[in-house]
Amino acid sequence: FLFDRALTWRIVASSTATNTLAQGAYSDGEEASLPVLTNRMLVTETLPLHLRDTGTKTFKFDKLLNAGGSETLQHHSLTVEYTSNPVWYAVQSLPYLMEYPYECAEQTWNRFYANALAGLIANSSPRIKAVFESWKGKDTAALLSNLQKNEELKSILLEETPWVLDARNESEQKKKIALLFDLYRLSDEANTSLEKLTRMQNASGAFVWFQGGPDDRYITQYIVTGIGHLLKLNAASATQKKTLENILAKALPYLDKKIKEDHDQLKKRKANLALNQIGQTQVQYLYLRSFFPERKIPAASQAAYTYYRTQAQKFWTKQGKYAQGMIALALHRTKDTKTPAAVIKSLKETSINNPELGRYWKLSSGWFWYQAPVETQALLIEAFSEIGNNQTTVNELKTWLLKNKQTNHWSTTKATAEACYSLLLRGEDWLSQGQEVQIDLGPVFVTSGTGAEAGTGYIKKTIEGRQVEPAMGDIKVQVKNTSTAKSGGSPSWGAVYWQYFEDLDKITSAETPLKLNKKLFIKKNGERGPVLHPINEGDVANVGDRITVRIELRVDRDMEYVHMKDMRASSLEPVNVLSGYRWQDGLGYYESTRDASTNFFFHYLQKGTYVFEYELFVTHKGEFSNGVTTIQCMYAPEFTSHSEGVRV
Repeated sequence: FLFDRALTWRIVASSTATNTLAQGAYSDGEEASLPVLTNRMLVTETLPLHLRDTGTKTFKFDKLLNAGGSETLQHHSLTVEYTSNPVWYAVQSLPYLMEYPYECAEQTWNRFYANALAGLIANSSPRIKAVFESWKGKDTAALLSNLQKNEELKSILLEETPWVLDARNESEQKKKIALLFDLYRLSDEANTSLEKLTRMQNASGAFVWFQGGPDDRYITQYIVTGIGHLLKLNAASATQKKTLENILAKALPYLDKKIKEDHDQLKKRKANLALNQIGQTQVQYLYLRSFFPERKIPAASQAAYTYYRTQAQKFWTKQGKYAQGMIALALHRTKDTKTPAAVIKSLKETSINNPELGRYWKLSSGWFWYQAPVETQALLIEAFSEIGNNQTTVNELKTWLLKNKQTNHWSTTKATAEACYSLLLRGEDWLSQGQEVQIDLGPVFVTSGTGAEAGTGYIKKTIEGRQVEPAMGDIKVQVKNTSTAKSGGSPSWGAVYWQYFEDLDKITSAETPLKLNKKLFIKKNGERGPVLHPINEGDVANVGDRITVRIELRVDRDMEYVHMKDMRASSLEPVNVLSGYRWQDGLGYYESTRDASTNFFFHYLQKGTYVFEYELFVTHKGEFSNGVTTIQCMYAPEFTSHSEGVRV
């Protein structure tokens, strides 16, 4: 197959004069390249691999096992990759907290928070320090953005997407991890951030969002909660602890005063105090106050505190998952055993435990601080760890958070801070674990040995097309714990990528957590307006007909940086030829029209089902291959899917 050579042929042209005046005149001609698209394409099929713990699991790559049934299929390559300890990806996200450019109180606090967590992590194990040294020298690829990795396995070059700068920014942040974990620099950075933070605290005790602004109650409560986390972990030095105590000495009286004002306002409005009067702000206050039992609540605020604590005990069922977690922790720390147990039981009963994704709740993102799925999951990990005392459930919750990181770049400092706290410092110590992986592909074995990436344990092997066999579709993955700690293993994942050339008409559909269904309709005007008539096999469309392309897309988890490419027959031309951002039925995306396809770029694709359409015109007669539609998560290319090839 000559996929990479031009097709050439000889043409002999002659010019004959039609009159005597033209004898001896010069003739003219033109030579140009005529692009001809091949009827074959390179197809990438993927099989995600995942283990929740140590052990052995078998996978079947059905498309590869049945590859012998096509005479026109030609293997290109088979690539295996596996990450034995992906919790290190959470460590790599810590520099994002340190390098965020804005000087608001929340970002300034998170810079200090990141440095404090980094110091705690770096000092916890000699093995962890060795990993950082390796990343600085040998394993520099560990610090590339996920968008920049595995270019050869992706459906489009990064440079052709709108996310080039996102990839560069993430890569730069990761490369600064060596600076973050420099212990001398850690202390200086932490002290600088803490000094800036103290200057953003008003005389009232409240923090401002930006310097010069008004008192911000939420930001104050958020920072005081973070201080509670660090003091509980003993992650601050003696000098830093003294500064944090001084901050608390002013911030807690301010917050005690605000809770009294809330209570007084209810009485002033003559509200029915027996009804549900507790909101998210009051719940957060109860939660942060539970970190500091040694700091007594002023007598003037005691009645308000008692009232809202009683409200939390009585109306916790009326709250969302985030607030329920805070209520459970607040009451547990103040010697209530009955209500926290009921909350934890309810949370467990309403959760979903997926063999791959772990334990989670059906939550939708919102605009308010208490409607953030990552932060909610992190807080509930803290609740189950402290109250439930069930390590299995905590590991299931941490698994979801880690799987979320697989397909998403935590794009806020708040989400990153809370997720890192829960993943790295709650439950079992996954960072210090070592796991050995062996992948059996029939005649080929892939093992994690000296070539594995430090920390993450990432391995990758590519098998050339002439060596690929259908029998390699029977896959067995074995993960062993090599650490001396008596604990279960952590989640691990990888993928097998099979690339091959095949005729467009013979490509069959493939599914992963991304699922595609493409249909063509002829749009005709009826008595009551436009009517869509489906184009089935054997149906004929005429020149001038308006064709509607309908694509149904299903995704079983939140994903970022998703690219979809919809090929079209050469007899069809798009109605809209201008590239730009589109919004259709709740789905926002960037649409780019090319000569033979239309590309769609989804910056964020939330779990769910989406249906969207665009229109084409029939411009030529004949029978044509309409190609396939492919979709791939650029952040985790193992999640890819495509439709079947059809003719029109």
